[in-house]
Amino acid sequence: MLLAFHKPYGVLSSFRPDGSANRTLAEFGFPPNVYAIGRLDADSEGLLLLTDERELPDKILPPERAHRRTYFVQVEGEPTVEALAELRKGVVVRGERTRPCVAQVIEPRPDIPERIPPIRVRKSIPDTWISITLTEGKNRQVRRMTAAIGHPTLRLMRFSIGEYTLGDLAPGQWKELAKAERELVLMSTGGS
Repeated sequence: MLLAFHKPYGVLSSFRPDGSANRTLAEFGFPPNVYAIGRLDADSEGLLLLTDERELPDKILPPERAHRRTYFVQVEGEPTVEALAELRKGVVVRGERTRPCVAQVIEPRPDIPERIPPIRVRKSIPDTWISITLTEGKNRQVRRMTAAIGHPTLRLMRFSIGEYTLGDLAPGQWKELAKAERELVLMSTGGS
């Protein structure tokens, strides 16, 4: 089985507590024996896939598959055309250049639920929503990329994996993917 879950802020991508105040996947009523394919940090939100099929992560996650993941990122300030171009060609993060990506301002702002708790707002500094599509996934990569261009991340939501999007799943909701949705995930991530 393959499940799509809208992971809320403050939830670990694990069923086990880590000693922090963060909640775990255990409280969302998943079927037995499922586990997360990949991860999202506790302070990130959005699409997380879960499965009970042991071979499925190997079909989706290997770096050579270079599957696309799109993130909606609320950043501090208003990135210039030059800053977005820098993101697109790759920035140096922890001594390594990130792969080229797709990065653009989202206009109009995405219609997504407010985060609980809400982000900090500074009236004197505007914020901007950008979309970043990556084909690699290093620890806290999106946050480090936006910081590298001088626009710290305020809120981060994974919107899609391959061609499969979060759709209308509300934070905390999950669903089992129908056969066509499952095939969309596998085909668009190279895991067919």
